[in-house]
Amino acid sequence: MSAHATDPSATKPGDTLYPTLFSPLDLGHTRIKNRALMGSMHTGLEEAEGGFERMAAYYAERARGGVGMIITGGISPNLEGGLGAKLSTSEEAAQHRLITDAVHEADPDVKICMQILHSGPLAPHEGCVAPSPVRSRIARFMPNELDADGIEKQLNDFANCAAKAKEAGYDGVEIIGSAGYLLSTFLVEKTNQRTDEYGGSYENRMRFPLEVVRRVRAAVGPDFIVIFRIAAMDMLQGGMSWDEIVMLAKRLEAEGVNIISTHFTWHESAVPTIATMVPRRAFSSVTGRLRKEVSVPCITSNRINMPDVAEQVLLDGDADIVSMARPMLADPDFVNKARDGRADEINTCIGCNQACLDHTFGGNQEVSCLVNPRACHETKLAYLPAKEKKKIAIIGAGPAGLAYADVAAQRGHDVTLYDAASEIGGQFNLAKKIPGKEEFYETLRYFNRMIEKHGIDLRLNTRVSAGMLQNEGFDEVIVATGIKPRTPEIEGITHPKAVSYIDVITGAKPVGKTVAIMGAGGIGFDVAELITHRGKSAALDIDIFAKEWGIDFKNHPRGGVTGVEPQVEAADRTVYLMQRKTTGVGKGLGKTTGWTHRLALHRRGVMMMNGVDYLRIDDDGLHILVGNEPKTLDVETVIICAGQEPLRDLYDELTEAGLNATLVGGAFEAMELDAKRAINQACYLAAAV
Repeated sequence: MSAHATDPSATKPGDTLYPTLFSPLDLGHTRIKNRALMGSMHTGLEEAEGGFERMAAYYAERARGGVGMIITGGISPNLEGGLGAKLSTSEEAAQHRLITDAVHEADPDVKICMQILHSGPLAPHEGCVAPSPVRSRIARFMPNELDADGIEKQLNDFANCAAKAKEAGYDGVEIIGSAGYLLSTFLVEKTNQRTDEYGGSYENRMRFPLEVVRRVRAAVGPDFIVIFRIAAMDMLQGGMSWDEIVMLAKRLEAEGVNIISTHFTWHESAVPTIATMVPRRAFSSVTGRLRKEVSVPCITSNRINMPDVAEQVLLDGDADIVSMARPMLADPDFVNKARDGRADEINTCIGCNQACLDHTFGGNQEVSCLVNPRACHETKLAYLPAKEKKKIAIIGAGPAGLAYADVAAQRGHDVTLYDAASEIGGQFNLAKKIPGKEEFYETLRYFNRMIEKHGIDLRLNTRVSAGMLQNEGFDEVIVATGIKPRTPEIEGITHPKAVSYIDVITGAKPVGKTVAIMGAGGIGFDVAELITHRGKSAALDIDIFAKEWGIDFKNHPRGGVTGVEPQVEAADRTVYLMQRKTTGVGKGLGKTTGWTHRLALHRRGVMMMNGVDYLRIDDDGLHILVGNEPKTLDVETVIICAGQEPLRDLYDELTEAGLNATLVGGAFEAMELDAKRAINQACYLAAAV
């Protein structure tokens, strides 16, 4: 049977919903039990004290969760590779044994492969190396050009690293040849300006990555999984052509790789590929096209976050294996829930990047997950059965209240959840209305299901008073009442032109054709996105997304983007987005997504202003100072996005009545709206109650 075929006899009776996802994959010397892959993510644990013990718990939990294969975060083959974690000695291999033993003990059928990642010119030290001294715009240092001895050393170090991975008990390795890391810089002409046998023609530029694979295969033997991650569409002007990608894939197959994993983009590309604004499975068709050119299995990835999406990718012939990396952060039991027909219980990855990739690339922060703070903290945050069942009241069904209720109830407490609104969600109900943030509907679906599953007594349309709670006999009262918008003290703030961001997002107040937004934090950018957006959300339509970001999926020019101009429809209103700070507008947004929001709004014609002092609002518009220069913006609407304040009126009432209450989430601390912090705090408190 070919690697692309599905063996229907291996499908169990319970696998009727997603039969292709749960079919095994035969690699010849071994078999992967299903097509669900936990893709590679660097967690920060690789360098942390006690990190291997923590990684063992983290990966083992995902193994128990039902995945067929796991690929670890990147491990460097040597010091030049630039990661704090390297594997080049038997002593280091012994540390990795903690991980492989834990995974195989959790489920002997789960395969775990170690990713070998050499950062090349992106390594954060002066010893970084590359084929040519071409500095990336996102790199800290100019790389050192590898001479003949240097190339030989790197080749041997890759082979040695793979051999040590086998010694450590891994089932295979993934060699990353994409993203702007070392191997990919040999392949692209603008980063490889060599004139020796490793540069010039594409045949020569392929030589280094192909030799890496050749030596790795020789070092590990035939009965070891070797995966190569190829940049199937690198999103670079002048990047790899389709013919070059196909040629490389075929040569990799000839050199003995078992699987080709497709990757999209370099880190320096100006096209988003993993943010929540990217449509689900946006790039799987590229993998499907490459899959027709080779006979080894192909992995696809990026924004595949639910089992029905994964199943359809496989049914469409776009891949043999579906990589879901961040979804396995959000829910370690993703695969088991899918297999059991419980997809409505999956805690879905919303693609926010706030606690995962922003932490990875922001420096000195361990990875976690906004919707699942236990991710990478399994040894620190456990939801154990409660020793003493308590009667708990939670006031506020926003992110913090919902997270607290979920954890407390699953631990066995008797939970009553109150909210004055007619639906759960709090600030999530605003977020879900922003084009590009539709995934928040999934989070609300999840919490609604958990309320039902855990028997939480939900009381909506209910305003709580101290007297009401005193009569109920609660052991714990959790105040998760959230925030209220801050009203700045400027003249004319009550003028009819001035409206709150809440009224704008909910549609309670009209917005004129000329608009000033006071405040350029996350809310300011969301409001700007909402009021400048025209037509269907690009997050819901791959064709619109491709048009707006200048991607040609059909013809696949070099990099998928060369010569393709983004086509963005200008906003039908004039918008000023302003902040008091003198730093760049949007500087405080997420490391991995902020640039996409700034670029998208810039293309729509939004005017961004910093160093602004707000003077007054009147019939003439908004009066401001920019530097020392007074200006009047003749606008019809002034949207106030000037921050938030904790909503603590009920908390004060409860404490005055002598009730012991605990503040959680925005009611505890309201700076910029921060669901990540609110959910994290709520989960830790609920785990300890």
